[in-house]
Amino acid sequence: MGLDDKIKNAAQDIAGKAKEAIGNATDNDKLAAEGRADQVKADAKKTGEDVKDAFK
Repeated sequence: MGLDDKIKNAAQDIAGKAKEAIGNATDNDKLAAEGRADQVKADAKKTGEDVKDAFK
């Protein structure tokens, strides 16, 4: 996993956490759900990259 991929995944995770927090604070369920989805996507990407790294 390249450093740029790690940074992008971390940024997506942080953005997702921020969206979720803002959605929860403003009772915006759609925004909170988008934030959770972004976090799941970032985790999936990280897992996929970790698997690729394990086979190198």
